[in-house]
Amino acid sequence: MTNDTTATGPAAPTGLKRAVGTPLLFAFIVGDTLGAGIYTLVGSMAGDVGGVIWLPLLVALVIALLTAGTYAELITKYPHAGGAARYADRAFGVPYLSFLVGFLMMASGITTAAALANAFAGDYLAAIIDVPAAPTAVVFIILLTLINLRGVRESLGANLVASVIEVSGLVIVIVLAAVFIGGGGGDPARLLEFSPDRAPVEGVFAASIIAFFSFLGFEAAANMAEEVKNPSKAYPRALFGAIGTAAVVYLLIALGAAMILPAADLATSTGPLLDVVAATGIALPPWLFGLIALVAIANGALLFMVMASRVGYGLAESGLLPKAFSRVLPNRRTPWVSIVVVAVATIGLTFLGDVATLAETTVLLLLLVFLSANVSVLVLKKDKVDHKHFSVPRVVPVLAIIASIVLLTQQTGVVWLGALAYIAIGSVLFFVARAGRKREERKAA
Repeated sequence: MTNDTTATGPAAPTGLKRAVGTPLLFAFIVGDTLGAGIYTLVGSMAGDVGGVIWLPLLVALVIALLTAGTYAELITKYPHAGGAARYADRAFGVPYLSFLVGFLMMASGITTAAALANAFAGDYLAAIIDVPAAPTAVVFIILLTLINLRGVRESLGANLVASVIEVSGLVIVIVLAAVFIGGGGGDPARLLEFSPDRAPVEGVFAASIIAFFSFLGFEAAANMAEEVKNPSKAYPRALFGAIGTAAVVYLLIALGAAMILPAADLATSTGPLLDVVAATGIALPPWLFGLIALVAIANGALLFMVMASRVGYGLAESGLLPKAFSRVLPNRRTPWVSIVVVAVATIGLTFLGDVATLAETTVLLLLLVFLSANVSVLVLKKDKVDHKHFSVPRVVPVLAIIASIVLLTQQTGVVWLGALAYIAIGSVLFFVARAGRKREERKAA
């Protein structure tokens, strides 16, 4: 892949259809954010930090906003599919580095989708129907793949409906918690009680890793750039609006959950918000909230699969993956080869790891990607383009780099081994693809 000099503005030609406006993009990012992170990982955060769940959420919010500022500049400056891999290529021009960044992004999407597939087949579904978990996860992924193949408008249209449902579920939790607490229930003192099993600082950093997972979504949105109308205006509005919306909802959920249930109860629950609703004593059928949670989880999984497939398409368009990954359906204009590969890999990963471990692996992978993006935006400050774009002060990516390094130091050895395995696999694929391209060049000569 080489640094291109083609038009990058809103009217730049693209192989994909520009069918996404600001409202759909906003819904995409909100839907990608308000998913399993809050529905399934509140308990994990409570285990690390006790009742002070709101603190790691604030830490994660600040880090997310810093890196989101970087992405707002890069996306509006270079509105192409491929995300951080494209930015690394423009900044450094090293094909292997560009490929590795893109591959880690793709791997994070697949890992997250696998984690959410396992979450879908878990306790929330058990509240409705008793079915085997493994086959359910596989069928779940196949159904999402069919939606993805249908088209980006269909995928984001389904996302829009699902986002309304999942936000409604979180609003239900907030309202029921407010009624319960307003009636004299709950214990506000728990909001300042740290876990007795961990030092406060250690617990906050550990919980911040999980909390950061809950804010992910802006990198996924970067890979939709070729399908967004007027990205220079749409992205900043949708991006910061979605993160702000998620922050308000998360903090209200965290405050309510911590006051209603002891941290120990939250930490041992696999459906913590379902337990919070039950603890209020207000009549709400368990199956109804379980269904809402399943929609939220399914929505997140769909969006990460859409993102991963677009990364594959972007890498192929840049010559870093085989050309087959850039093949699109004639009428639907969806990258079908990339979509199918993502689906097969996701199915394979559903048989490995639990939701929390896969979530931490996703965070580590994305922190490495974010490091690359934040360094890239500093290098590319000198690069001028012929259209208006969002811009952030240099101090923003510098602070984001420092914050990312701090979070990386908090990851466990097992998670690091998983990331290193991804890097090894990616390296092999890169050199295999490179050898294949050289053979094609010799045949053409």
